[in-house]
Amino acid sequence: MLGPSGIGLPDTSTISGRAILDLRLGRFFMGMMVGAALSTSGTVFQAILRNPLAEPYVLGVSGGAGLGAALSILVGGGFLGAVGLPLTAFFFAILTLLAVYAIANQGGVPSVYSLILSGVIVSAICSSVIMFLVSTADIDGMHTVVWWMLGNLQPSSWIDQFVSLLLISVAAGALWLLAPALNVLTLGREMAHYQGLDAGMVTVTSLLLSTMLAATAVSMGGMIGFVGLIVPHVMRALFGPDHRWLVPASAIGGGAFLVLCDALARTIMAPVEIPVGVVTALAGGPFFLIVLRKKMKYAWID
Repeated sequence: MLGPSGIGLPDTSTISGRAILDLRLGRFFMGMMVGAALSTSGTVFQAILRNPLAEPYVLGVSGGAGLGAALSILVGGGFLGAVGLPLTAFFFAILTLLAVYAIANQGGVPSVYSLILSGVIVSAICSSVIMFLVSTADIDGMHTVVWWMLGNLQPSSWIDQFVSLLLISVAAGALWLLAPALNVLTLGREMAHYQGLDAGMVTVTSLLLSTMLAATAVSMGGMIGFVGLIVPHVMRALFGPDHRWLVPASAIGGGAFLVLCDALARTIMAPVEIPVGVVTALAGGPFFLIVLRKKMKYAWID
């Protein structure tokens, strides 16, 4: 109901009114799906790594998915139909996750901070490659990729949205079924082993499903950061650490948060539209520093 012209439903008796209503409904569904995917992915990453700073954007998964999506946009991934873009993004996100783990692994299990540092480095490399691709693309391709990188919830075709909804629903539903195992995993791998849990299998499965969520979100809305960091913390404070409640709460909360950010992006400087990724970055940057400062304070006390 919120737009540059004020608050209220468009006049559906006119063709333009119906078009505006369809556009806003499309952005609403896009925001709900992308926000739910990013926040659910961030929740699971934080549970697996047992660190409040973990999220797809920080670990480089979003950067890898963004590189794959940019290649698909510029080179053309239409030969796979509606699943071409998310599949390409998922493939590159998996490669990025493996690269981050390989860089952080210096014999033994890598620490969380080495994973985060490696993720930031790999994400920067992916961003540099994307910039190279943009600089060598034609005008149309450059405009499309740059606008997409800044975060864009312009609705795609209904077929693309249906395929993305299917992928997000399957991955989020599977992670909700794994919620009891994630609860045990947050106690530590050793404690999980004593509880009879196959920690390795749960970790790998959860990482793959979370990466699928992040890759699908990136292929739909572009490089939208910090949703997977902010929302899980807020939902954890409201509903507690039990992932049977936290996973669905994060999905709903992430969608609502991103829809709100998109409404602000459309109206705060109307008629100029700010990319929604800029709004989430402005909200998430200070939040990230607060969480980091608190984490360092507790680490110093320990």
